[in-house]
Amino acid sequence: MRDFAERLVAYETARAKCGTDIPVAFHICEQLRPQLSLLMGSTGFSALLSRALAVASQEAPGLCAVRVGADGALTGTDAPSAPAESEALAAGGVALLAQLLALLEGFIGGTQTLRIMREVWPKLTLSELYFRKDEPK
Repeated sequence: MRDFAERLVAYETARAKCGTDIPVAFHICEQLRPQLSLLMGSTGFSALLSRALAVASQEAPGLCAVRVGADGALTGTDAPSAPAESEALAAGGVALLAQLLALLEGFIGGTQTLRIMREVWPKLTLSELYFRKDEPK
């Protein structure tokens, strides 16, 4: 999932749809929020994202200031002024996104996860949507 999360971040970065004050991976989580809240409710999405944050925080200490609100919105994602802290937060964002996608796949399966990805990012190609180890790129 980490590779898929990195490709999704690269895709969004190339599209330049988000500002520079928030790392792209957090913006992607925000883009997923309406679809996933529709699927599991805002409380369910908040719980899923909170779990992903707890797991990702173990590998990325840069996430220590990030919190998940009751509606699933992330706070504490503004890029710090120090470049090293900013890089750590961006790397943590990728770890969070990878954990979120892995949990989502575990709960609803790969097919439904791909369907949601296609709804949110309809211009992604099938090769860009690849995230399973058993599928060829």
